[in-house]
Amino acid sequence: MLNISSQESIRSLKLSKNIKTLEKVEAKQSTQVIIRLSMAFFAILLIVMFIPWTQNIQSSGLVTTLKPDQRPQSIPSIIAGRIEKWYVQEGDYVSKGDTILHISEIKDEYFDPELLARTKNQRDAKQGSVGAYAEKVSALDKQIAALQATSNFKLSQSKIYIQQSELKVIADSIDLEAAKTNKEIAQLQYDRMETLYEKGLKSKTDLENRRLKLQEAQAKLISAESKLLSSRQEVERARVEISSIENQYLDQISKAQSEKYTALSSMYNAEADLTKLENQYSNYEVRTNMYYIKAPQSGYVSRTTKSGIGQTVKEGDEIVSIMPLRYDLAVEMFVDPIDLPLMYEGLHVRVQFDGWPAIVFSGWPNASYGTFGGTVYAIDQFISPNGKYRVLVAPDETDHKWPDAIRVGAGTKNMVLLDDVPIWYELWRQVNGFPPNFYTPAQTTTTK
Repeated sequence: MLNISSQESIRSLKLSKNIKTLEKVEAKQSTQVIIRLSMAFFAILLIVMFIPWTQNIQSSGLVTTLKPDQRPQSIPSIIAGRIEKWYVQEGDYVSKGDTILHISEIKDEYFDPELLARTKNQRDAKQGSVGAYAEKVSALDKQIAALQATSNFKLSQSKIYIQQSELKVIADSIDLEAAKTNKEIAQLQYDRMETLYEKGLKSKTDLENRRLKLQEAQAKLISAESKLLSSRQEVERARVEISSIENQYLDQISKAQSEKYTALSSMYNAEADLTKLENQYSNYEVRTNMYYIKAPQSGYVSRTTKSGIGQTVKEGDEIVSIMPLRYDLAVEMFVDPIDLPLMYEGLHVRVQFDGWPAIVFSGWPNASYGTFGGTVYAIDQFISPNGKYRVLVAPDETDHKWPDAIRVGAGTKNMVLLDDVPIWYELWRQVNGFPPNFYTPAQTTTTK
């Protein structure tokens, strides 16, 4: 036959005493060893698949500060000017209120060195004008009061005179009635005397005496009537006098009031001008103080954007940047929108700082070295221009203190710690592209 059997070939090889290596290989149980190793490997792999694995969200970030006033601050020039002198240099420590540099004026409307003094003189002069108008108004008030008092007095006198005239009219009326009565009596007596004279009982002398008395009674009647008319004219004249007095003093009071209102109008205009001058003086005074740019808070001069002497700066131009002396570190990181529902305040984060040695096991944070603990402090409610959401991380007070050598602006790598799951589940999730588990913590306490 073809002699294909492997046993025959091995047997034939064994006949040769020169092939000793083949005898050694043939004597080992290689197949069983491979099987045992494979079984052990799969057993270990199966055990490993059930080891807990901490789900996490990894993101890069930057070191910042919790409070806005603790971040690097750029000091701008409030007014346009020319740099005259620098009092600091980069790296210097400055206290709050220290002078950083001095600038001079470049606008022609502020060139006058006596601008403040002249503006103050204008303000004082206008203030004196306001006082003068106020005095004039006070004097006119007194004049109006005096005119009103005089008018009331004159009117009282006229009213009393009217009452006297009316009483005189009444008296003259009574006298007129008496004169009429006397005239009637004299007429009756004359008529009787004339009758008796015609009968010869009385003499002509008696008749003439009666005629004389009748004429006297008529004269008295006419005089009484004349008096009554004169009294009535006096009443009318008194009433006309009252109207004249009222019109006279009303005209004088109205004229004084008109002058008063004119003075008030001038005073108000002067007060408006005074307010403008005071505002202008305050603006000039504040602008003068802006020639010296001072440090708003204590810190270190980190960078100067303008240099040299004689260089001009515009309004709002950044001149120097100051890093505050005291600040509370924090980390700002950005997460994808798909991971945003997993974020909540108080969530634990592991932070690795650039330049700081660390050994990191993302699934076993407790086994990592060189990372520092943090908690989610705040989450933005709107998306950032880079298409992610900004999350602010504060130091964890219960963990190790963050290194003092860390400075604002340093880079970081962050791991947001989520739920604990088996490794097999995590591999299955990664293969399928599913997000980490969404769960609600039993209790979260956030202290700000």
